[in-house]
Amino acid sequence: MAEAATLYAGTAATKDGGAGGLFRRAPGADWQHVFAAADVHAITLHPTDPDTILIGTKDGPYRSADRGAHWERLGFPDRGVQVWSLLFDPADPRTVFAGTAPVAVYRSEDGGAHFKRMPDPGLPERVRMDFPCRVMRFAAQGRELYATLEVNGAMRSRDHGESWEDCSVDLVRLAGQPHLQSRILSDTDTEGMLDGHAIAMTAADPGAVFLAVRMGIFRSTDQGKSWKDIEVGRFSPYTYGRDLRVCPSDPKVMYAALSVAARSQAGALFRSDDLGASWRRFDKVTPHATVMAIALHRSDAAQVAFAARHGEVFATADAGASWQALPLPPAGRDVYALACG
Repeated sequence: MAEAATLYAGTAATKDGGAGGLFRRAPGADWQHVFAAADVHAITLHPTDPDTILIGTKDGPYRSADRGAHWERLGFPDRGVQVWSLLFDPADPRTVFAGTAPVAVYRSEDGGAHFKRMPDPGLPERVRMDFPCRVMRFAAQGRELYATLEVNGAMRSRDHGESWEDCSVDLVRLAGQPHLQSRILSDTDTEGMLDGHAIAMTAADPGAVFLAVRMGIFRSTDQGKSWKDIEVGRFSPYTYGRDLRVCPSDPKVMYAALSVAARSQAGALFRSDDLGASWRRFDKVTPHATVMAIALHRSDAAQVAFAARHGEVFATADAGASWQALPLPPAGRDVYALACG
């Protein structure tokens, strides 16, 4: 068993006094507010060096080399750009991708010290929301890179982000089915199917891509040309897909954060042991808000944590047999990201 993990939670400021930034909880200690310069939407730990953390904020990317004690703003070419996603290339951690709002992809080839803006992905704007569309998550295998957008579906790159292909045509087709239609902030019923939150790939099925959107979890086996509903509603009363993670030490195992809506009073953590063919509820607790983020230990599959929107954090160190409630301080009211390592 690996040593107990340090937890990191990224939050956004709220009108009622909630604090944006990064909270850290070392094993056996209380939460500390270790970064307060800006809202934090993404947290990524270096794949081999647990002391090194990258965070995506409303003011670009930041890095810590000492588990959050000190921070530096990284060499990002543009100001006023919000970073919503970060990914260390699984094949080479010197390569880092950052996804932003408005939609753009940046790439670093020196571990995140400096970033370069890549060419415009050039996707059609299918939905107009009251916020800028953003790159919510990346997934990569080799030189193939996928990203999901809130709100504009998914896209694929075959050349490390130099150019992109639209992977959303079939999502729009699926939105023609009445049970997959949803509109909240736009004038089109395709909004729900294009409301992308997480995307994942696994070495156990290298030809597959899994996508979590407002209307559920979908799978593609042809590079995003077509998508199939895995019908997670057969196993869960909740189908709003917010996060999706593959276990680093067992690529057959996947976790999904499922809830009712973006802001709700219920949610749960589900687990699949067969690449998404079936699911079971994994947590033994009662979140009181939308489950926003999942954190998996890189080497100890027994350590799993998840966070609900209003500051609830739950963790298990024994593969779900028991759970510990680790609520954030009152200032941590709007959680967007969670990591452990």
